[in-house]
Amino acid sequence: MHIPDGYLSPQTYIPLYGAFVAATVIAVKKVKKEVSVRNIPYLGMAAAFAFIIMMFNLPIPGGTTGHAVGSAAIAIILGPWCACVAVSVALIIQALIFGDGGITAIGANCFNMAVFMPFVAYYIFKITAGNQPQKNRIFVASFLAGYISLVLTAILTAVEFGIQPLIASTPDGRALYCPYDLKVAIPAMAIEHLLLFGIVEGLVTALIIRYINKNEPRLIYVYNKKKNND
Repeated sequence: MHIPDGYLSPQTYIPLYGAFVAATVIAVKKVKKEVSVRNIPYLGMAAAFAFIIMMFNLPIPGGTTGHAVGSAAIAIILGPWCACVAVSVALIIQALIFGDGGITAIGANCFNMAVFMPFVAYYIFKITAGNQPQKNRIFVASFLAGYISLVLTAILTAVEFGIQPLIASTPDGRALYCPYDLKVAIPAMAIEHLLLFGIVEGLVTALIIRYINKNEPRLIYVYNKKKNND
């Protein structure tokens, strides 16, 4: 999932840097407003969780890798804006220290996995889980949130790969960056995540949310926020 250097053109990674920075500015303001001092350790634990789970990645065709991300579980527990901050921190550390993901692609990787994915997961869970916490329904909603959000994030990443031959090529048609067009990139990324990584993300998310709902239900952001608004 981590996009390396040399696969995205400046026409792609510069706008994604801008989108990521804009989202992060909003996220930091939201976190300062919504997260109490008592819950700050949970934010640090979330960043550590995302960092660790993303380190278990496997290579897939197309020059990239696949792995669970953890964004869905963090978004459900702490909210999508907290997930944006936590997962961004993990991705930036991975890129700068471990070389997992390119420097030029930090904005793209953070936008995909720390902005897009948490919001998709959060709203899928919010819609499917309903207003009343029910054990089995929360488990299914959590799985769907993790599964669908990761698959859609993989497809978004594939689109970013696949448009490179269209927007950055030599006069004789040779791609300057990612050489795989949409017909290659989307199936390569989507199939792997539909059949394997999405299921892993869904199960990890569902098991974590089931544990939290059983032992610390007040931590689940959707229900906690609703109580505060009532």
